[in-house]
Amino acid sequence: MDTKTFKRNLQKSENYYRRGFGHQEEVALTMEGEYKSSLIQAIRENGYQITRGDITIRLAQAFGFCWGVERAVAMAYETRTHFPNERIWITNEIIHNPSVNQRLREMEINFIPVRDGVKDFSVVRKGDVVILPAFGASVQEMQLLNEKGCIIVDTTCPWVAKVWNSVEKHKKKQYTSIIHGKYKHEETIATSSFAGKYLIVLNLEEAKYVCDYILNGGDKEEFLNKFRKASSPGFDPDVDLVRVGIANQTTMLKSETEAIGKLFEQTMMKKYGPANLNDHFMSFNTICDATQERQDAMLELVKEKLDLVIVIGGFNSSNTTHLQEIAIQRQIPSYHIDSASRIIDANRIEHKPLHQEVQITENWLPPGKITVGITSGASTPDKVVEEVIERLFALKA
Repeated sequence: MDTKTFKRNLQKSENYYRRGFGHQEEVALTMEGEYKSSLIQAIRENGYQITRGDITIRLAQAFGFCWGVERAVAMAYETRTHFPNERIWITNEIIHNPSVNQRLREMEINFIPVRDGVKDFSVVRKGDVVILPAFGASVQEMQLLNEKGCIIVDTTCPWVAKVWNSVEKHKKKQYTSIIHGKYKHEETIATSSFAGKYLIVLNLEEAKYVCDYILNGGDKEEFLNKFRKASSPGFDPDVDLVRVGIANQTTMLKSETEAIGKLFEQTMMKKYGPANLNDHFMSFNTICDATQERQDAMLELVKEKLDLVIVIGGFNSSNTTHLQEIAIQRQIPSYHIDSASRIIDANRIEHKPLHQEVQITENWLPPGKITVGITSGASTPDKVVEEVIERLFALKA
């Protein structure tokens, strides 16, 4: 399938929208009331810190809603305003935040049901309105919805679309796309659908495994088994790793994406020589500005003397998880929560440790005067951050 031509033709369709419907001012006022916070604004104006009683809060200087997320949510609100009576669906969570997705359900915006791990698009009828979330949707899903005669509202973040353009360039020149990401994540699923040959690596360790195979060969059956869910159909490491291009899930850790890109560049240079590098390696900068800004701000925050860090965001939010990783690397006690309700009391907190299931930890809040660092993922409204801070103030009153 010529994915580039399909996408271009889809964008010309009278049933395709990606620029809103002219209700921006009305929606902006609604979202300001539901998601903004006067307390957070006051803390920003006070040098990103506030002290009440025995607790000092230090906020990261970049956190919360990014432009792409705010745009996607606003377009979903606009869609309901513009189509007050039509059935509206979303192919995935609009963003990885439970309170925002619940608000959309209250607006009678439905989510495509998943049965046995597979989305059931049979519920969608001709003329229904279908929203593609900020992470995008696979080209196969877009094709299916187009053939059904649906009205498609595309809220895909432009940074995600930028990655799609990169893998299209890889495909055009017959390079295999090495995608730094999580193979189950909807953004990576969408990106890989635009690629030709692809291989998804989760981290630097997996990248090193692939590069060792490029340089030294290895057990082909073991390789294919290791990446059986993270490679394109018919992938052959002996053939498909001769020419590679680097891409990424936009919410991955910036430093690791850069390290993986550099590793593959050095590997191809060693394998084929510096003079032939451009015939075997291709790379574009597809690291999202907002993700990078929040990671950089977190790196600055953890330089402060902090007793603990609270990271706020959906438990399935990749960019939020990577913010927690930074606190762990600095050996600062950290707690990833998705709402203030996870703070049970001064003795117990329900949180998600890195790569583990949600659990309750006791004796988490130190006595006496403390300083707490707080950040939030790109899908977290300021109002949720405010609720967490107010909860902390109440516990330390």
